[in-house]
Amino acid sequence: MNRPRPALLQPRKSPRQARSAATIEAIRQATIQVLLAEGVGRLTTTRVAERAGVSVGTMYQYFPHKQALLFGIVERQMALIEAAMCAAAERLRGSDLKGIAEGLSAAWLDAKLADMVSSRAIYGIAAEFDLSEHMNRAAKMLSGLFEDLLAHAPEARFEDRPSAAFMLTAILGGSVRVVMEADPSEETLDRLRCELPRACHAYLASANQGGVEIEA
Repeated sequence: MNRPRPALLQPRKSPRQARSAATIEAIRQATIQVLLAEGVGRLTTTRVAERAGVSVGTMYQYFPHKQALLFGIVERQMALIEAAMCAAAERLRGSDLKGIAEGLSAAWLDAKLADMVSSRAIYGIAAEFDLSEHMNRAAKMLSGLFEDLLAHAPEARFEDRPSAAFMLTAILGGSVRVVMEADPSEETLDRLRCELPRACHAYLASANQGGVEIEA
C-alpha cells in the first residue's frame, strides 16, 4: 500500500483567531463522526464539510484532501497523549516503583479515555499513513521520560534502565490498544484500570536489580 508521508499531510495553514480554531475543531469532530458512522472508505471531504456545517472551500483552506483530514486527527491525539504523560512524569518524579506504575497507568488511561471516540477512530486509520517517524519520536520521548522516573526512584537498581523504560512504554501502549480494539466495554475498562498498574509494577519489580517485593 502506498502510504503518504506526514510531511505531505500538514494543514495548508494554521488558525490564528478563535473563530478559525473553532472551525478546525468542528471539522475534526465531523471527521470522527463520519468515520464512526460510515467508515474510512466512505469518508469524503464533502461529507465532512456537510457534517461540520462549513463550505468545502472553507475546509480546503486547512485540509486540502481526505488524507490530511485523517492525519490531523491522528496527530492531534498523539500530541494530547504526549502532553498528558509529560505532566504525569513531572508529578511522579521521585516516587517509588509502585507509585510510578500506578501513576503512569492512570495517566495513560485517562488520556486515552478522555476522548475514547477519537482514540478508537485513530486505531482504524493509523494504517493509512507512514507514521514510523512520528511513532519512533513518540516512543523515544516517552521512554526518555520513563527512564528519568526510574533513575530517581529511591529503590531502583536497574541493570538496563533504558530497556526497562522502553518495555514500560510498550506495556502501557499495547495493553490499552488491545482492550480498546477488542472490547472497550465499561466492565473491561474498569478491569484494565485495576490490572494495568499491577502488570507495570510486576514488570518493574522483576527488572529491578534491587529485588523489590510485589504487594498483593
